[in-house]
Amino acid sequence: VGIQEKMGRPAVEVIMTVLHAGGKFGGGGYKVSGGLHGVGASVVNALSTELEVFVHRDGKIHYQKYERGIPVADLKVIGDTDKTGTITRFKPDPEIFKETTEYEFDTLATRMRELAFLNRNIKLTIEDKREHKQKKEFHYEGGIKSYVEHLNRSKQPIHEEPVYVEGSKDGIQVEVALQYNEGYTNHIYSFTNNIHTYEGGTHEVGFKTALTRVINDYGRKNSILKDADSNLTGEDVREGLTAIVSIKHPNPQFEGQTKTKLGNSEARTITESVFSEAFEKFLLENPNVARKIIDKGTMAARARVAAKKARELTRRKSALEVSSLPGKLADCSSKDPAISEIYIVEGDSAGGSA
Repeated sequence: VGIQEKMGRPAVEVIMTVLHAGGKFGGGGYKVSGGLHGVGASVVNALSTELEVFVHRDGKIHYQKYERGIPVADLKVIGDTDKTGTITRFKPDPEIFKETTEYEFDTLATRMRELAFLNRNIKLTIEDKREHKQKKEFHYEGGIKSYVEHLNRSKQPIHEEPVYVEGSKDGIQVEVALQYNEGYTNHIYSFTNNIHTYEGGTHEVGFKTALTRVINDYGRKNSILKDADSNLTGEDVREGLTAIVSIKHPNPQFEGQTKTKLGNSEARTITESVFSEAFEKFLLENPNVARKIIDKGTMAARARVAAKKARELTRRKSALEVSSLPGKLADCSSKDPAISEIYIVEGDSAGGSA
């Protein structure tokens, strides 16, 4: 509510009306931010028929109203308060959003739940005051560990407690939670500054690389994997895995405007380093769980090899079945060479009288 020196207007008005005035450009206002350009509030304001902002600060309620991004009046005090924080109300402009201006409660609630998981101990409330009134509150003391338990709630875990890892390096915070279940698919969800990176990125690659390497190293050192055994592949060690990889980065570089894939190269090395160190320690301290994880990976490897052999056999049979043998010749039905014959003919026409 104070005056912004450069613009000569209240800070809240600058945030709501000027592009690139977001908090991430304030020189240390935030350690990390999901915003790229500092335009979120001002763009929402411009795309709304009306927007009201209430700032509870220093014992007063400061209020300003806008219409299509333009202030209707100056910021003013409308009452007293013992709270701190900001309330924003806006109505999306139907002339711009032709398809719909209605919000789906379940979609918003899902995002609120996700944010509550990603930010341990925060309490988020969503309330629908429209015709079908409903309200939900999300608060998880376990953070992403609780997130993994939530995702695995209908599955059979092979170890009771999810593995939880956290650490930081060079200003980048890394959190990983994982749990294996009896299933055969894997579900890995990665986030950067609370943004779901659907397409993965360098942080997810770092996690996968570390997971595969640490499990193979442990298996070799403890003679669970024999000398004659091949290393488990990434697919092998991820079978039945549910994992959350969440990092906080002061300067994230996303590939594309949709923020679905992280591109920072250092995120890979730091995620790999932080996770591998802690996961190695976990496996050493929990040999029973380590054995279950490696046994599951070994079974996945056997299934993979068997499936490959079956595919090769099918392809071989198919190749023989579709070969253009003349009517007087047929593929051998016996595998015993003592009672089998081979005919060698030259050219496509030579077999005609064979």
